[in-house]
Amino acid sequence: MATPRFASLRAFAAAARKAPPKGPLAIVLAEDDVEIASTLRHHHDLGFRTVLAVMPDAFDLPEDVAATVTRIDHAVTTPAAGFDAVNAIIAAVPDIWMFYCYNAEYLFFPFCETRTVGEMLAFHTEERRDAMLCYVVDLYADDLTAMPNAVSIDHAHMDRTGYYALARPDPVTGHPKERQLDFFGGLRWRYEEHIPEKSRRIDRIALFRSKPGLVLRPDHTFSDEEYNTYACPWHNNLTASVCSFRTAKALKTNPGSAFDIRGFSWHNTAPFEWHSRQLLDLGLMEPGQWF
Repeated sequence: MATPRFASLRAFAAAARKAPPKGPLAIVLAEDDVEIASTLRHHHDLGFRTVLAVMPDAFDLPEDVAATVTRIDHAVTTPAAGFDAVNAIIAAVPDIWMFYCYNAEYLFFPFCETRTVGEMLAFHTEERRDAMLCYVVDLYADDLTAMPNAVSIDHAHMDRTGYYALARPDPVTGHPKERQLDFFGGLRWRYEEHIPEKSRRIDRIALFRSKPGLVLRPDHTFSDEEYNTYACPWHNNLTASVCSFRTAKALKTNPGSAFDIRGFSWHNTAPFEWHSRQLLDLGLMEPGQWF
């Protein structure tokens, strides 16, 4: 039997205030109908106790997936609509660990093959952290003739090099912000001529603890500046990766870039192994003090 379905974010919020969902909670924002089911299955299997599917009413879900997720009918037709949805859920469910991503995006954290997301967040909480930096690692199909939307679970590839960080300046003082960096790389770096400057960063605070007054801003940072830091002042902390077909899909479906790109593979392309060890070896996540 399917789990509850809500006709709107407002209906979900009203129900959540009376009976809060169990955490950790994953929010999957469906911008289109590509790989929705695999995204929801992946995060359910990671150990999220509640998985929210925020998607248009017209999209279908397989019965096995519908039985494990809470569906909210809401069209994510613009980037602002996605941020508004996350903020509405934050306001409705304070004091719970949350994660958000889009369809065709998959969270990986250190040792996720043998440990649940709840175990990882329990450790992160013990380190007095309320948020976790994630790197958005672009995935893409190796053969765009066979997979014209650049999405293929079985033939996923990624860049093994080309990632870098720059100091994040304070817009008021001009000085670098403490323990904050802007990260770049992947397809947004290689095809930057097709990417607006404000959208080129690959850092995202995708895991966080909700609280009253917290707001997710349009650049994937939060209103609480401590949430935007990559580590505490004393030592390195855990980080994670969100492995994403979103940029590749956009580049191949946007008329302004689709015909300029015949393939994404280059000399630093590597098959994606769907395992946290590969991401750890490439420095795309950090175990911190967790072993």
